[in-house]
Amino acid sequence: MSPVWWIVWSAGCAAGSGLLVYFLMQSHMEVVLAKQREELAAARATLEARKEELENSLKTLEESTRRKAMDDFLADIRVEERHYTREHKVLFASRRILVRQERIFFRNIPLSNWVEQEMPIEEGVDAEKMARTMSIFASAALLGDVEPAVFKLLR
Repeated sequence: MSPVWWIVWSAGCAAGSGLLVYFLMQSHMEVVLAKQREELAAARATLEARKEELENSLKTLEESTRRKAMDDFLADIRVEERHYTREHKVLFASRRILVRQERIFFRNIPLSNWVEQEMPIEEGVDAEKMARTMSIFASAALLGDVEPAVFKLLR
């Protein structure tokens, strides 16, 4: 063989091995890129899950804060009440009337004016028990037999 043929043959082998190395590196880079995309997708899924978890915990926190604020507000509202008896004398008859007054307070600020209720008292009726059943702002069914501490009885 001639020396030119050896030179062409070695140049062809170098070009072939160069192409082979190029395609191998191209496939290697595609594998590395696919692994990176997979890791990125996993990281995005983790971030989305944490974001949803954080949003849910924020909603829960807002609801509990709102509920606590409402409970604190309602704890500061109280009803002040007072009652007394009034007698009307007409000629020889006298009529007794139980007058009950209530108003709503927020801390020490009155939210309403005195609301007055009058009920005629018959002989032998317990005025204290009758005054408790006449409540405007808190029904006796809700209170039960025990009167809560937020109610003040002023005479």
